[in-house]
Order: sequence, then C-alpha cells, then structure tokens
Amino acid sequence: MNGFKCVCCVVVLWMGLMGAPTSAQGQDAHPAGAAKVIRVGMIGLDTSHCPAFTKVLNDPQAAADVAGCRVVAAYPKGTEDIPTGLSRVEGYTNQLREMGVEIVDSIEELVERVDVVMLETVDGRPHLRQALPVFKARKPLFIDKPFAGSLVDSICLVELAKRAETPVFSSSSLRYTENLQKIADGAIGRVTGADVFSPCHLEEHHPDLYWYGVHGCEMLYTVMGTGCATVQRAHTEGTDVVVGTWRDGRIGVFRGIREGKNDYGGTAFGEKGLLPTGPYQGYRPLMVEVVRFFKTRETPVPLEETLELFAFMEAADESKRQGGAPVQIEAVLAKARPEAEKKLKTLWPDLQDKGSASR
Repeated sequence: MNGFKCVCCVVVLWMGLMGAPTSAQGQDAHPAGAAKVIRVGMIGLDTSHCPAFTKVLNDPQAAADVAGCRVVAAYPKGTEDIPTGLSRVEGYTNQLREMGVEIVDSIEELVERVDVVMLETVDGRPHLRQALPVFKARKPLFIDKPFAGSLVDSICLVELAKRAETPVFSSSSLRYTENLQKIADGAIGRVTGADVFSPCHLEEHHPDLYWYGVHGCEMLYTVMGTGCATVQRAHTEGTDVVVGTWRDGRIGVFRGIREGKNDYGGTAFGEKGLLPTGPYQGYRPLMVEVVRFFKTRETPVPLEETLELFAFMEAADESKRQGGAPVQIEAVLAKARPEAEKKLKTLWPDLQDKGSASR
C-alpha cells in the first residue's frame, strides 16, 4: 500500500511538472473548448444601473443569453457637479466591490484590465472625455443614456467611433420591451405613426429631453425609425408634447410627464393594426443586447439612428426657444457640425477623417 501511495505521488508530481492539471487543479480549470469570459469594465459608478447591470452579468447562474461577460473592474468617478450622482458614488462603489469588482484609479488603468467597456456616468457631459481612452485602445464601448451632454459631443462620439473603427452601442433599456420589438419586427405591418409617453424630469446642465425624456424618444424611434424632418414642441411646467413629422408624412408624438403619475407606454399605429408600446420590462432585455454586442462586436442600433435621436431632442429644445415653431433636424445638425470638427481636432489631432457618419 505504501508503494502504491509513492507511485501516485510520483504521477501527480510528473503531471504538475508537465503542465497537466491534477484533479484539484481541474476543479477550477475551464473544460476543453469552453468560451473565454469577456472582461467588462465600468466607468462612472453614480447610477443605479451599475449594480443592477453587474448583478445580471456576474450571476453565476446566468442564462445563456446573458452569460459570458463579467464585470471585473470599475472606475468610480462620474459626474462632478450633479448632487444626486455625487451622493451615490460611495454606496455603489461598495456594492460593486462586494460583488468582487476591482476598483481602479484611472480610466487608462481600467482599459488595460478589460476587453470591453460600459460607460455608465449618469452625466452625459463627461462622456466624450471619458470615452477617449477607450477609443484609443479600440475596445468595444457601450454608452448608457444619455449618449452625450450636447449634440456637438454626440457628433464627436459618432465620428470617433467611425474614425477609430471601434464598435459603439448606445440605447435606453426601453427600446427592448417586448411589444416595441414586435412592432419593429413588423407585427402591425408598416408603422404609420406612434404616440408614446415617459417621465421627463429636467436637469439644468443638459438639453431638456436628454436627461429623462430620452427614454420616451427612444421608444418613438424604435418603432418609427429614422427620417424625421421637422420637430415642434409645446412646453409647460408639467408637460412637454413634441411632434415629429417624418419625411414620408408620418407623425410621431412624444409626451413628457413631470406632473401626476409617471409611467412608460404609448400606442403604435400600423397598416395591419395597433399595439401598445409597453409595458416596461426592466434592464435584462437590454443586457441581452449588450452581451450580444460584446460577443459579436456588431452594433444593434446604428449610430446614425442614435445621432438623429439626439438631434430630434435638440431640435425640440430649439423649438421651445422659438416659441413652439417647427425646427428642421438637419438645421440643428448643420449648426453643430463645425464646432464638433474643431473639438475633434483638439481631442485627437492625428485621427484621420475616414468619411463622416454624421452627414
């Protein structure tokens, strides 16, 4: 028996020297052919999205459609002057640390440790600056709402993605409610129009609809698609009503709620019928698309659509400034493009223009 034990010890030692896993090592080793886990980094821990998304992605029992991506590192600093965001950083940082996420001291350090990045800062204004190291590393980037803090920065982000040849995806979670996707897939035939509503709280540092109305506007674009020509807005303290007229004559309406009960919903009108656009179904459907994006590097929502969506909201602000007059989306884009080009040259002087995605 003692001889048998000695032989076993020799075999185990030989396997270790040769690099073969022993039974103890094999418990933690990936089986042959197992897919590599994609390492996710987060920028900006000042929104409840951070712990919510991390719980979905880091769940050891995650279903196949959200498995394969794990948040491993995070850079906590997000907004610099929005009180609701600043007050949350410490708590959300501690939550992620408790979930095994490493907290790092800079975005540059984060980018070195991960394969893909989620830009979560609740404030859209720093997004362009925070995204720059990710673009320079050419790593896939998901940008949470709002895409940016201005139309100029939105154009810059789209141009950086194109010129750096880096996959970028941005969307509100509202886009992926079941009925909206059914409508987008043709459940009621060609969509002839839509009326949607969502909360529309304002934040002084952002164009009015960027902060929260973006959810409802994203719903509108999910079913209407691109091609809006003019935007007209009626504004009161408690309500916004924004009417978009598409180039093919269709009309899409967004109602922003600041008074009374808040909710998300609406109706899409089609050649074959009508369908409600709700109800809201939480964050998981968005995470399914984010995981697919990180795995395939294929952007599920074209950046041209994201840019038009934010131009739609900027045009709504311009209509408000003009007392409710109709404003052309192309006019607000044309006004913002020269400033965006100047900003790009300052941010990344040697980045070549490979043909604009924003024109």
